[in-house]
Amino acid sequence: MDLAVYTFARLGLVIVIAAIIIGVGLLFGIEVPILVAAIFGVLISLPLSLLLFKQMRIRVNESIAAVDEHRRTARADLQSKLRGEDGRK
Repeated sequence: MDLAVYTFARLGLVIVIAAIIIGVGLLFGIEVPILVAAIFGVLISLPLSLLLFKQMRIRVNESIAAVDEHRRTARADLQSKLRGEDGRK
C-alpha cells in the first residue's frame, strides 16, 4: 500500500510540473509539446521528490525490508523442512 501511494505521489508530481511548464509556456506565447514538458517534469521531479516525499520513501523502504525478512524466514523454514529438520528433538 505504501509503495502505491508513493508511486502515485511521484507520478502526480511529474504531472503537476509538466502542467506548470506548459502553462508558463502559454503565458509567454510558446507552445511546449507535451512530451517535452513530460521529460522535463520527470527530470525536475526526481530530486524534488527526494526532498518532498522523504517520509513516504522511508516507510516504503521499511515495508520492503519487512517483506524481505518474512520471505527470508519462510525460505529458511522451508529449507529446514526439506532437509528433514522439523525442529523436534
